[in-house]
Amino acid sequence: MKVLTTDNIEKEGIEILTKAGFDVVEKGKMAEKELMEVIGEFDALIVRSATKVTPSVIEKAEKLKIIGRAGVGLDNIDVEAATQRGIIVMNAPEGNTLSAAEHTFALILSMARHIPAACSSLKSGKWDRKKFMGTELFGKTLGIIGLGRIGRRVAHYAKAFGMNVLAYVPYVSQEEVEKLDVSLVTLEGVCKQSDIITLHLPLTRETQNILSDRHFSIMKDGVMIVNVARGGLFEESVLEKYIREKKVGAAALDVFSTEPPDCVPLIELENVIVTPHLGASTKEAQINVARDICQQIVDALLHKVIKNAVNVPSIDKEVISQFGGYLTLAEKLGIFLSQMVDRIPDILNIEYAGEITNYDTGPLRAYFTLGLVECFQKATYVNAPLILKEKGVKLIEKKRISAEQFSNLIVAEAIIDGKSFSVSGTLVASEPRIVGIDGYSVEAVPQGAIIVCRNDDVPGIVGHIGRILGEKSVNIASMTMGRKVKGGPAITVLNLDQEIDKQTLNEIGKFPGIRSVQLIRL
Repeated sequence: MKVLTTDNIEKEGIEILTKAGFDVVEKGKMAEKELMEVIGEFDALIVRSATKVTPSVIEKAEKLKIIGRAGVGLDNIDVEAATQRGIIVMNAPEGNTLSAAEHTFALILSMARHIPAACSSLKSGKWDRKKFMGTELFGKTLGIIGLGRIGRRVAHYAKAFGMNVLAYVPYVSQEEVEKLDVSLVTLEGVCKQSDIITLHLPLTRETQNILSDRHFSIMKDGVMIVNVARGGLFEESVLEKYIREKKVGAAALDVFSTEPPDCVPLIELENVIVTPHLGASTKEAQINVARDICQQIVDALLHKVIKNAVNVPSIDKEVISQFGGYLTLAEKLGIFLSQMVDRIPDILNIEYAGEITNYDTGPLRAYFTLGLVECFQKATYVNAPLILKEKGVKLIEKKRISAEQFSNLIVAEAIIDGKSFSVSGTLVASEPRIVGIDGYSVEAVPQGAIIVCRNDDVPGIVGHIGRILGEKSVNIASMTMGRKVKGGPAITVLNLDQEIDKQTLNEIGKFPGIRSVQLIRL
C-alpha cells in the first residue's frame, strides 16, 4: 500500500509506516492542483495544517481509504466530501495536548505581567516599571470555553495557580466535572464572571463565531481573551472594537481567521500579544502526533482497528475485546439480509439484546450497515450509513436486557412495502451463528453457500433436496429446520460445501411443498 505524507511529518512517524511495509512518499506542502494530480495512486494521505484536502482532491482519490491529520484541527480537510466517498478521516488529538496547554498558559502569564511589552521597552533603553504593573493569577476566575483534552489540562494548570475555574461545554459528564473540580456554567455565565477567558474548541458550523458582539458586551471590564484553538471562533474586528473601547483589557492570539493574519489594526494594538500558530510547535508534540497518526493508519489498514476517526465509530482493541466475534456477526447478518430482499429496504430495525447492550453499539451498526449496503453498491464503514440516509431508509435501533436463551443476540429486520424480512444471530463457542430467520428458530453457520427454503411442514422435503444435491455431487455440511406449528409453514436451511447453479436451485423449488428457495452467498 502507498502512503503520501505532506507538510513534513516527523521521521519517527515515517519509520512506523515503513516498518509496517508501506511504500511512503514524502512531500512538503502541496497545492491543490499538484495534490489532485498524484492522489489517485495512494491508499492513505497524512497532512498537518498546511495542505488543503478539498472536494476536488477527494474526487480524484480513487484508491484513498484514510486521510490522517497529524494534529487536532480538521478545518483543512473537507470531512463531508470524504465521508461521501467512504474515506475515513482521523486525527491525533492527544499528541499536542501538553504543548497547546502550556502555550495557553505562557500567553496568560505574558498578558498578566506585560512580558512582551516590558521586554521590548527595556531593550529600547527604557526603565519604566510603573507602566508595566501586572496582576496576579491567584484568586482570579478563568473561564474555559471547551473542555476537551487541552481545556482539561489548562483547567489543571489553573487550579495549580490557585485560580477559580468556570467552564462552558455542550457535552460533558458530571463525573468528569467532579474529577476536575470545575464549575459548569452557561456561555453567558463564563462571559459575565471570568477575569480571563480562553477558548479550546474545534472550528465547526456550530462553534464559528461562538463569541458574538453580544457576548463581548456582557464581559467584565478589563477581561483578558486567549485563543490557542482555532481562528473563526470570534470575529477579530469585534475583538478589536472592544479592546479600543477598553472593555477588553488584553488579548493573546495564536490563531486567526486567515493565516497569515490580515487583521493588522488588531495585531498592532499594544495590549495584544500574537504568535504565529505555535500552540503545537514543540519538538515533542510534532513527534507525538506523527507517531500517533502513523500508528493509527497502520492499525486501520492492516488490522481494521479504527481510533480517533471523526466520521465512523472508533473500533479499537478495547471494542474488539468487548464485542469479539459480534462485529463479524453483524456484518454477516447485513450481507445475509441484503440477499433475502431484492432492494434497499424502506425501514431497517436493529435490536441488540444481552450483555452487549452495556457498551456503545455504534461499531456493530457500522459493520451491519456495511454488510447490507455493499451488496447493492460500493461502500465502506464510513459512507454506508450515509447511503442509507440518502436513499430515505429509516434506521431504528433498540436495546433490551434479555436475550432469552442466549447471552447476546442481534436481530435485524428489513421492511419493504410493508413486508418484513428478518435474521438474527449470536455466537456459539465464539463462532457466529444464525439462529433465526423470519421468526423461525434455526442454526446455521454464516459462511459459504447457504440454501434457504420456505416450505410446508410435510414429508419428503428433506429427501427431495438431498436427492437433487446428491445427483449434483454437492455435499451438505449441515442442515436445520424450523417450524412454528406442526403441519404449517416451515423453513429449511442447508450449509453446502460448494455453490450450486441456478438450474439446480430451480429443480429444488419444483417440489409441491416448497414455496420458495434462495441461495445466500457469504
